[in-house]
Amino acid sequence: MRISISLLGVLMSLLTFCRAAPVDVLAAAIDSVFSFVSTNDPGCAVMVIKDGQAVLRKGYGVSDLRTLRRIGPETNFRLASLTKQFTAMAIMLLVHDGKLRYEDRLTDVFPDFPAYGKAITIRQLLNHTSGLVDFEDIMAKHQGMADDKIPQIKDAGVLDLLKQQSSAKFTPGSSWAYSNSGYVVLAMVVEKRSAMSFGEFLHQRIFVPLKMTRTIAYEKGKNKVIDRAYGYTQTANVWKETDQSSTSATLGDGGVYTSLDDLEKWDSALSQHSLLSSKEMEAALTPPAAAGGAPLKQVDGSLAPRYGFGWFLDPYLGHRRYAHYGETVGFRNAIQRFPDDLLTVIVLSNRAEVDAPALAQKVAELYFPKK
Repeated sequence: MRISISLLGVLMSLLTFCRAAPVDVLAAAIDSVFSFVSTNDPGCAVMVIKDGQAVLRKGYGVSDLRTLRRIGPETNFRLASLTKQFTAMAIMLLVHDGKLRYEDRLTDVFPDFPAYGKAITIRQLLNHTSGLVDFEDIMAKHQGMADDKIPQIKDAGVLDLLKQQSSAKFTPGSSWAYSNSGYVVLAMVVEKRSAMSFGEFLHQRIFVPLKMTRTIAYEKGKNKVIDRAYGYTQTANVWKETDQSSTSATLGDGGVYTSLDDLEKWDSALSQHSLLSSKEMEAALTPPAAAGGAPLKQVDGSLAPRYGFGWFLDPYLGHRRYAHYGETVGFRNAIQRFPDDLLTVIVLSNRAEVDAPALAQKVAELYFPKK
């Protein structure tokens, strides 16, 4: 009996080692990917979710150069365009409630919108085929000032600018062009049809149900970001805080702050269809097509990326993928979801030179089955 127990102990130790070694090797490989981050510099937070479990949550560098607070799973980053998946979900929840239809026109929601809005549908706003003029371009043209001198614009202000235009950039539905304007307008659609502020709708219908207790649509003077990461840009080896710009106050296109801890809950909700059924989610994961079902093109004639509602749908190395990136002054972020591999990789960064999608892809490749 003693021999059997001893052998069992050895076998259990070997089994534990064999299971632990790959995890250690993967962790070391991920550390190598982020080795460019110095200890007291702005940095990155990375999370890997495999088979429904967070197998790695780690921070590199600091969230604030004034305090040197370490980046961790609780650190809240400005998501920039990763926000669009929450805006899209808000619209889809309104459709679920029967308060909105994907084929509703802009003029159905905003009767005072100019005539060109009669041809623009909610669906086209969601998948970037509306042709709305970029509000950033309108601001630059009208202001004629350096970006840091231009007053911050909010979602309602963007809607007002678009109401002053007489046409879209192209016939809605005929082409594809990434549009922050479209997602800012979608936030205003949420407010109009829900009779709530956009931030409150996100809070009540998404963040509270999913227990994303530290995630907010940030509005200066109205709420506060806990454990906030500040954005930075390095020039001549000196870090400069570049946390806000003239377009940093819009919410629908990029105003949500969240952390790895809360994004784990978001990823779980998407996998388990906690907010909407798999059938309802199909619309978000179906790219638009040109007339006759042909692949859609961009204005310059190049093939458009496959884009649903808040998600790029192009595969990576033969692996089906739902992904998005987020870029704004001082922040670079990426989420890469590989549903067939039961794998999600998220990279959040508060330094402007980072290529977050490339970093996320490097990490994902470590978890792909070896040929």
